Amino acid sequence: MRHFDFAPLHRATVGFDQMADMLDRLMSNDVSQPTYPPYNIEKIDADAYRISIAVAGFSADDLNVELKENGLVVSGRKADEDDKERTYLHRGIATRAFERRFQLADHVRVTGASHADGMLHIELQREVPEALKPRRIEITSQKAVETDVVDAKAVN
Repeated sequence: MRHFDFAPLHRATVGFDQMADMLDRLMSNDVSQPTYPPYNIEKIDADAYRISIAVAGFSADDLNVELKENGLVVSGRKADEDDKERTYLHRGIATRAFERRFQLADHVRVTGASHADGMLHIELQREVPEALKPRRIEITSQKAVETDVVDAKAVN
């Protein structure tokens, strides 16, 4: 894999630190991204999103959803049960501990989370502040202001 040097980006820009840091994280050598548990990200509306994570075998008490700065951290840890008493012939349902991280954009907030039918649904809403929304600027027309022009010949 190629390594990109983002140093010129840091020298030539001001205020884009988060974007540069995100590019550094994406291009880092840590290519082993976790694949468990599987998840979907869907766009519900123009400013509404839903993250759905398959958490079969986990109860709502076993799951934890935290918002840290602009990062959403979803973790699950199965409570110690009487698995020692059970003998499995085949164990295909993974209930191992996990932690899944999502980087949220600015002005995206978590509005809720629900757990049903082995799926954890996290609702997200993008709320752009009024100051950042596009606004129409009224264009006014001004009549030409007549100025007193002194005739140079009359003065001399």
